[in-house]
Amino acid sequence: MTEVKRVSLVKPTLDTCFHIDFDWWSKNDQDWRVFLHSYLCHDHQNKYRGFDAEDQVDWVDVATAEVQRVDGLQQTLITHCAKQDGFITQQSVLVDAVFRIFLANGNQGLTPMELSQMLNRSPTTILKTLAGLQVHKGIRPCPE
Repeated sequence: MTEVKRVSLVKPTLDTCFHIDFDWWSKNDQDWRVFLHSYLCHDHQNKYRGFDAEDQVDWVDVATAEVQRVDGLQQTLITHCAKQDGFITQQSVLVDAVFRIFLANGNQGLTPMELSQMLNRSPTTILKTLAGLQVHKGIRPCPE
């Protein structure tokens, strides 16, 4: 039986939680690993130059001690490169800055209000950008 995914008709608000929906990348024939490669720090760009798109690593959740297999490139980006000085700047384009914030915080959901405080930009502008018809870099409302 085919799974039908329902689209929410509820219009996002300033209190709607957003995150990067990595499934969006695969559904839109985007190779997100190639895209993420450009966000790696210089050292890791060299290390991942010939990376295999399927490279998985063991990752231990510090809160639960659960071991999971995760994408190595994504894990390196989130745990190291996104923590480097200059990864997020005030000069970044809004969508890029929001994308980088989600990478830096481990893709934990944030509202336009919270993003506004981090970026010193209008929460209304952030909401209008993220809640429009076009999906930018897979940034979508968090599942309810």
